[in-house]
Amino acid sequence: MSEGVIDLRRLDLAPGAGARADVDVPLDPITLGGQRYEPEPPEVDARIDVASSGSGLGLRLRFAASLRGPCQRCLAPSALDVVVDAREFQASGRGEADEPDEDLDCEYLSGPTRMELDVAAWARDAVAEVLPMSVLCREECAGLCARCGADLNAGPCDCTDDEGDPRWAALAELRERLGGDEGAPE
Repeated sequence: MSEGVIDLRRLDLAPGAGARADVDVPLDPITLGGQRYEPEPPEVDARIDVASSGSGLGLRLRFAASLRGPCQRCLAPSALDVVVDAREFQASGRGEADEPDEDLDCEYLSGPTRMELDVAAWARDAVAEVLPMSVLCREECAGLCARCGADLNAGPCDCTDDEGDPRWAALAELRERLGGDEGAPE
């Protein structure tokens, strides 16, 4: 077996039985928004629960991981802790020759009897599913100035807003022609 793949046949599951396996799973770096986030450590201790029933196999993957990379607002180093609790199902009696069905097949199982579990691929995808929309150094990160690139977390920059954004010029002209700026946003 390759690294990150376990053979579920070794668990010797009888129908109606369950088993638990604790495994070391390698985690690959994740690219999010063009930025690379490295897992620390690069291997996590994961728990896999397998339950066998007449209808199929229920699979559960649990672990915690930490990712390190740049803040998406200010590019400062950031750390993000994630907790994974993922579940999959594989229906009984389905082989590799059957047309794939996302409701009946676990995409991480392969082999002639669909009993080889690619835990590394499942862990990678499970981490990606629990990531927030933005990875930040802190929740209140102010980011960088769009004009000069100064770190606004350190304080305000020296940029002035004399000219304004030229994309809004047409609306400014319309506001002047209509003769009012009461209640107009700044």
